[in-house]
Amino acid sequence: MPKSLLEQLSDIVANGRKQAERILESLETRQRVRLQTREVVLPARDSAAQDWVMAQKRAAHQEVFAPGQASLLGSAQATLGAAPGGDAPWMNRLIYGDNLLAMAALLAGDEHTPSLRGKVDLIYIDPPFDSKADYRTKVTLPGVELEQRPTVIEQFAYSDTWADGTASYLAMITPRLILMRELLADTGSIYVHLDWHVGHYVKLVMDEVFGRENFQNELIWKRTSARSDSETYNHIHDVIFFFSKSENLHFETQYGEYESSYLETAYRNIEEGTGRRYTLSDLMAAGVRNGSSGMPWRGIDPNLRGNHWKFQIARLDELDAAGRIAWPKKEGGIPRYKRYLDEMKGIPLQSIWSDINPVASQSMERIDYSTQKPSALLERVIASSCPASGVVADFNGGSGTTAAVAEKLGRRWITSDIGKPACMIMRKRMIDQESKPFYYQAIGDYQVEAAKTHFGKRDFRIGDLSQIVLSLYGALPLPPEANPQRNLGQITGVDLGGRRGSKTLVLADSPNKLTGAATLKKAIAQRDNLLGGWDRVVVLGWNFEPSIGETITALNDDRLEVLVIPPDLLDRLRKKGNSVEKLRGQVRFSSLQYLTLHPIEHTVRGSEETLTVRLKNYVLLSPEAINLDDANRAKLQAVANAEPLALIEYWAVDPDYDGQVFRSVWQDYRGNAANDADPLRVVTQAVLTVPAKHGPRRVCVRVVDVFGFEAEVATTVEVR
Repeated sequence: MPKSLLEQLSDIVANGRKQAERILESLETRQRVRLQTREVVLPARDSAAQDWVMAQKRAAHQEVFAPGQASLLGSAQATLGAAPGGDAPWMNRLIYGDNLLAMAALLAGDEHTPSLRGKVDLIYIDPPFDSKADYRTKVTLPGVELEQRPTVIEQFAYSDTWADGTASYLAMITPRLILMRELLADTGSIYVHLDWHVGHYVKLVMDEVFGRENFQNELIWKRTSARSDSETYNHIHDVIFFFSKSENLHFETQYGEYESSYLETAYRNIEEGTGRRYTLSDLMAAGVRNGSSGMPWRGIDPNLRGNHWKFQIARLDELDAAGRIAWPKKEGGIPRYKRYLDEMKGIPLQSIWSDINPVASQSMERIDYSTQKPSALLERVIASSCPASGVVADFNGGSGTTAAVAEKLGRRWITSDIGKPACMIMRKRMIDQESKPFYYQAIGDYQVEAAKTHFGKRDFRIGDLSQIVLSLYGALPLPPEANPQRNLGQITGVDLGGRRGSKTLVLADSPNKLTGAATLKKAIAQRDNLLGGWDRVVVLGWNFEPSIGETITALNDDRLEVLVIPPDLLDRLRKKGNSVEKLRGQVRFSSLQYLTLHPIEHTVRGSEETLTVRLKNYVLLSPEAINLDDANRAKLQAVANAEPLALIEYWAVDPDYDGQVFRSVWQDYRGNAANDADPLRVVTQAVLTVPAKHGPRRVCVRVVDVFGFEAEVATTVEVR
């Protein structure tokens, strides 16, 4: 007979602890997980109102944050404040990727970015908790609405989480809760937002991880009004479990408004002259005291009544002189304390929250994200449990409400999500809010980390991953003497021209590097010389240099093909029941997406230079790589053919690209009313006024399409 969930729980927690301990042990090794900064975002909603102070001070005040990566500078640093526990400037962060790896990277830190272990004041998470949810994404293009099924990497936190029901969910969340505890400051707290599906089980896990003694509250949020669509009682509330890391938690009581009926009865007294409402409360409390508060005052001995004064005698005199004591008209009556309504903060909030409505369909804050939580909910949580300028983290970022509210309330923030649509929504939301500059980061060497999870850290080698990629592409490995790195394979058969006996060399590049000009030139040389030469060469890459499109065009070699390895490949292998053999023939290696620009126009007037950047064309990553059915794929292809720039969701410009970190100082995105009233298209021209520069200027443009794929192009503007 299989074990019940309660019987499995001890093993689930024990295994979760072991997984978390392995991650914590790896933090001190050279193989620790790192974060790669994909973009430094300087929100600028309107191209006519740029803040160029940061750009002007970049060269003079440069600080290095990570190997080969430069931070924001000058006045920006002053506004952001110092990192917790150190003097390094703080940058808010939006992280794309598995939150387990994101937390490992934050705990590890590096020589330039200190570890955040014990530095986070508040964590709020709203993890997935409905196993039957439909996670399809609707993509609206001009004249067409597509329904995209999520990629496996985006479903990982959902479908795999439920592979064995609630037991799988608990196995997923346990090590993550342990790492969250490591991130929390001793005065920190965590709020975990759930519902009836798994809430009671997660509470048991949190008791083990944080300690039952640190359980503070089970908060009930009434998220919807009464309904009549159930045969029993309708579920109209969520639960939020509130734990602290220790008994020394930071907490500031929040207050709600009084109900009008209460005010009419409790504060019915109105003071003559001032019109102030007040109520009367007791000046005595039960129990005899020997000190000042037990002494007679104004002829009244509280001890004779078995009571004592609530204040010392001197304080009673002060209150009486200030008119704060109401004396009875009848002799022998007991005076009472006068409390004014305008001095009261309100009713201290209790554990049932019925005064916060969900995000309505017509709400101004609605951004069409299915699990969006109202800002008022996060305002309450953050105001209660995060000190001013403290650090708030949300590792299931979703619609970005936590980050948006933290920004509004002056707190520092970190948020992450495994879904590209969620990260795009959050990035747009923070830009629209005109937030302080922030990092958009990804897990460094994500494929390597996923492979380590699949193979086990001790046994994993890069060559193992290359062998899998070659096998899935249909290539046989070359002999070891000609293939020391185990990244070369061969295919013999019929070529594209119908010739039999053709030989194709296949090179699987490393996920540790950017595939660029050096790799392509080496592949061409190997094609022409290795083992007597080959008819053509195919290069399979994970990550690419921004100028890869220009490089391929410049090489002009029709016997060279460059393809993209599916970014979710390792997640597909990890999925229960999958294997290399099962996936062979099912994995599609796609052509590169790329962006082209019109020649950049620039004029110099005195100390300023004006740049006009215009988008020319965007070629989508092969539609075959997008999880669409045939009908939706045909619709997509029609839009791509007719209006390719309509596929762009977001684009940004760095007018001084250093070749390492993209700093976006101008952005536009679909729905940005500040630049364009068309919600389904971006503007295709950016006009930037920047400080004039002596010598060539490297301008880089990045686009993100509606499916989350990114492309960049960098071009040099020569000074005339």
